[in-house]
Amino acid sequence: MRAIFFGIFLSITFLACKKTDIIEEEIIVNEDPSTYIEIASLNLGGAGAAEITTYDPTTRRLFAVNNGTTNKIDVISVADPNNISVIYSISLTPYGGFVNSVDVNNGKLAAAIESTNKQDLGKVVIFNTNTYQEEKVITVGALPDHIVYSPDGKYILTANEGEPNSTYALDPEGSVSIISVADYSVNTINFSSFVSQQAALTAKGMRTSGLNKNFLKDIEPEYITISPDSKFAWVTLQESNAIATIDLTTKSFTNIFPLGFKDYNQSSNAIDVSDKDNAINFVPWKVFGVYMPDAIANLSYNGKTYLFTANEGDSREYTAFTDVKRLSSLTLDATAFPTGSTLKADAQLGRLNVLTTEGDTDSDGDYDALYSLGSRSFSVWDASNGSLVYDSKNELDVKAKELSLYDDGRSDDKSVEPEAVTIGKVGTKYIAFIGLERADAFAIYDVTNPTSPIFIKMIKTGDAPEGVLFIPAAKSPINQSLLVVSSENDGLVKIYKATKL
Repeated sequence: MRAIFFGIFLSITFLACKKTDIIEEEIIVNEDPSTYIEIASLNLGGAGAAEITTYDPTTRRLFAVNNGTTNKIDVISVADPNNISVIYSISLTPYGGFVNSVDVNNGKLAAAIESTNKQDLGKVVIFNTNTYQEEKVITVGALPDHIVYSPDGKYILTANEGEPNSTYALDPEGSVSIISVADYSVNTINFSSFVSQQAALTAKGMRTSGLNKNFLKDIEPEYITISPDSKFAWVTLQESNAIATIDLTTKSFTNIFPLGFKDYNQSSNAIDVSDKDNAINFVPWKVFGVYMPDAIANLSYNGKTYLFTANEGDSREYTAFTDVKRLSSLTLDATAFPTGSTLKADAQLGRLNVLTTEGDTDSDGDYDALYSLGSRSFSVWDASNGSLVYDSKNELDVKAKELSLYDDGRSDDKSVEPEAVTIGKVGTKYIAFIGLERADAFAIYDVTNPTSPIFIKMIKTGDAPEGVLFIPAAKSPINQSLLVVSSENDGLVKIYKATKL
């Protein structure tokens, strides 16, 4: 049997259907990506009840992570996308803690489940999408946070975040588990081969910033995307501010790309830094953003592969260690910041949350530079060398303000907070959908030329969109592309559709 790929590769699902005798042609439906509108909404139960979804084209069902009152996966019929409903729930209480991610391939649902004690090894559980019966339980690394099938269906990958406990007494190494679907054997790989490169990687903007500054334990893999030929994968190392490359043939890490920093002192990167000034003003500031991406997607163009990242940012906040403080509480270097006392005012930089682990360049106890969480943008990187080829600068903030979607109460932190990104083919164009957790919206960009994305539209969602799933026309129950957005703070799953031309 051969895995069929319809010419559309997605950041979250890369759904592949098995066929025994024919190869299906790609279905091109001429649609206008500027016309996406909501066509259905379903409440799965409030906070924590709708985080990540995946779609099975053979049963026309969505499978939605639900960690609300009971850990489970809700099964949603989307045979009629205008009229969706929960038809079953798969209980996950026998398997441990929260389910963090799901993906589907060839009628098999794979769920990434953390242990009841998050520092213990996690599980991947395989279910039949038609009968919902368990087919296999597989042990993976600690805290599997994202799961994805390779496009050819031969592998399942999990990003094992390996977070510490609150006291840092237990702190697992971050890792990626590579599961061979043929026999469900597992290779869990860590970053030990890069320990000798730590100084060089740090100089380029990678962070080792936990309580004990342990290179292997501070790396916390977040999200994975896999190339259409299933030969390579890329994983975001969010807190480390880097992306790692995996060779799936050798089942090994081959590279780490530190992402560096974004200069908010440039006019095109101007940001609003205060939640207490009763205004939304985008101004250049002598501050750097640390990209720290969450979700990642990939797209090929003119023979090159490009990586798209949603640059959310993330702090380490535990009982034993916290790496973020208000700028007003820090001592600023008088030479670097001659107006430091003024800058500490609430209406200036005082409210901004900055990283305490960065910026004291001469180790004298004051801050010579300021680094904040995330970059309030999405970026495009060259997959061959990690170089930045595009950043949305402050466009997401500006567009959110224009549409009255900007939450000024988040100006001091991560602003619109780009968290999710997925790419799909709409008509003849490749479109990126960027989930904005704190704007409660998603942005639509034409990325047919990934080096020059073009903003199209921003659309309101539920509260705190966590998952953004694209269903291509070839797999859709209505032969037209659909977008599914799941929001973790209100439990809403919404479906959006564009107009045919």
